[in-house]
Amino acid sequence: MHLRVDVDVQKLETKKLRKGKNKAEKDLDSLKTNYKKLRLSMRITGLGK
Repeated sequence: MHLRVDVDVQKLETKKLRKGKNKAEKDLDSLKTNYKKLRLSMRITGLGK
């Protein structure tokens, strides 16, 4: 019985870590997109020189 509880806790922790990783990857993709847009805007306005 005690071992079963440990396994369940470990599964929940793994699931939580996966969700965190997915969120971090989405945030990183969003930052990359925003950076590309910013660089393009700077190039268009001539601020990148």
